[in-house]
Amino acid sequence: MNKKLITEYTQVIIGATLVALSYNLFLLPSKLAAGGISGVSTILYEMYALSPAFTQFIINLPIFVIGWIALGKDFSWKTLLGTFWVPFMIYLTADFPYTVSNPVLGAIYGGIILGVGLGTVYKGRGSTGGTAAIAQVVKKFTGFSSGYSQLIVDGIVVISSIFVFSLELTLFALMCIYITSKTIDVVQLQTSASKLIMIITENEENIHRVINDQIDRGLTKVRTVGGYSNQDKTMILCVADQQEAVKLKSILQDEEPASFVVFINASEVLGRGFSLDKYYGQKF
Repeated sequence: MNKKLITEYTQVIIGATLVALSYNLFLLPSKLAAGGISGVSTILYEMYALSPAFTQFIINLPIFVIGWIALGKDFSWKTLLGTFWVPFMIYLTADFPYTVSNPVLGAIYGGIILGVGLGTVYKGRGSTGGTAAIAQVVKKFTGFSSGYSQLIVDGIVVISSIFVFSLELTLFALMCIYITSKTIDVVQLQTSASKLIMIITENEENIHRVINDQIDRGLTKVRTVGGYSNQDKTMILCVADQQEAVKLKSILQDEEPASFVVFINASEVLGRGFSLDKYYGQKF
């Protein structure tokens, strides 16, 4: 087993553990059926006092077959791990002494921990089974993000829970899955404070010098034509961290006030200076 595969299986185990903890510490005590099989098990626990760990394990088995058929063998082995690990950890942590029964706190913190857990599992190219596997099938065939796919699938479960729980708890559960979906995307994209800076200018050499000398970043030049003036211009693309972007903004306002500058949040940046060392050879 190579290093990448070991990392992915580790991510599935860590993420599935967080999913189980979010359920036992926040969602079940707060009576929040926050989507998925966990939501179904919460409803069944409220109605018939059935063990959530056992309920989730039984329901997950046929859904696992769907994941196997639709998503491939490699994904499904990790789904199998997640399918067993989540109910196993729910069983082990069932008597955890510290829980939160306030639905507001349960929705917020439970949603965040659940989102971090699911996002970590997805980064490991796996699933925790249940509707998480169905959400990954939706993602594959629709192109939606993991978070949005999870929101659609879980929303159906949550809305149906209104017949067992109060409208107030159902609304809190909807808030929880929204928080979860956003957290999943943040974890998967590793949202950072980096900025993509787009500069459209007629004085490219000066801006080139400023970027190289003042913030020590690389750049890319694209030849463009102004739509209003019909004159040749240059679009400079540069990625910098938050402090560098602020410094560059101040310099450009002083030296190049006529240049058109756009700062865009960069969700994830791969390449030299970010995911790789800034300089070739020696590390600084």
